[in-house]
Amino acid sequence: MTTLLTATGTSSSASPGVGRGLARSVLRLHRSALWLWLLLVAVVSAALLWAYGPGFDAADTDLRERCRASVEACHFPDGPAFIRYDRVVSYSTLAVTYLPFLVAAWAGAALIGRELENGTAHLAWTQSVSPTRWLAAKLAVPALLVTAGTAVLIPLHRLMWNQDAGLRSMDWYERNVYPSSGTIPLAYALCGLALGALAGLVVGRALPALAVAFAALLAVFHLGNEYRLSLWPTVTVTGAKALNLPDDALQLDRGVITDEGTRIGNNLACVDADGAAGLRRCLAGSDLDEIWATYHPRYHYWPLQLAETGVVLAVAALAVTAAFVLLRRRTATEGVAV
Repeated sequence: MTTLLTATGTSSSASPGVGRGLARSVLRLHRSALWLWLLLVAVVSAALLWAYGPGFDAADTDLRERCRASVEACHFPDGPAFIRYDRVVSYSTLAVTYLPFLVAAWAGAALIGRELENGTAHLAWTQSVSPTRWLAAKLAVPALLVTAGTAVLIPLHRLMWNQDAGLRSMDWYERNVYPSSGTIPLAYALCGLALGALAGLVVGRALPALAVAFAALLAVFHLGNEYRLSLWPTVTVTGAKALNLPDDALQLDRGVITDEGTRIGNNLACVDADGAAGLRRCLAGSDLDEIWATYHPRYHYWPLQLAETGVVLAVAALAVTAAFVLLRRRTATEGVAV
């Protein structure tokens, strides 16, 4: 951190070189994590490109040949090319989905917690670097790198996913696909960085901070999985429309309305009716007035993505604010200028 010293008589807060020095210091101190991140992005990108191109072509050819030989093989593909493709798609999707947890753990344990534990943070604060600028650099540099890397992976994953949907019949709302596309991965990555930094400041030790950061992001991720479908208004239809929802729709509930006007959910009465006329006959013979269904159509994908992204980024902003407030209070009691 000695490189952060400014020239004699120059204020650190007024020198533009201090900001560049802080950035260089963060990159140099955590260069191993930087190279690991670049390597991870490169490997996952290569896997996604392979799955989009030659992997898909080989799996599609394999599946077609086996379908011609056996109808059962179309429903239970087990060819070597398809299995290899399926594994690459699954593992790369998991990597994109859970990269934020690695970011959170690294931020809590190494980026903040280890420096507080080893005393290098306090050393920097006594060498013309204010705690506020120190924390700002510790967040800004990784945030830029995480954003750049994730911004590469998301479009590649969407390319692969859009093509894979026809081969493996992957629906847009499936839990192992939805969180790895769109804007959600970037939001969770930045949230992981913010929560990790806050955990490092609160705990002040590397390993406990790692556990706290991981648990905090896991809680946010779990809540996102549980409540994401309620972040945007659903579509409710009645009558014959409830019998013929779009093939790519995510049905959430279905039920009936009695003659008294009572709505009963999770009721499959008359779902086998043939058209509007068949539905009316079924309802007339069962003392029911109407059927209804609630669902998310495919065009709700982006509104849901952006709504969850906004919520997760709000959590990240709160964590960053809490981190700066905590740091200012802690250093004020120690007599360090912020």
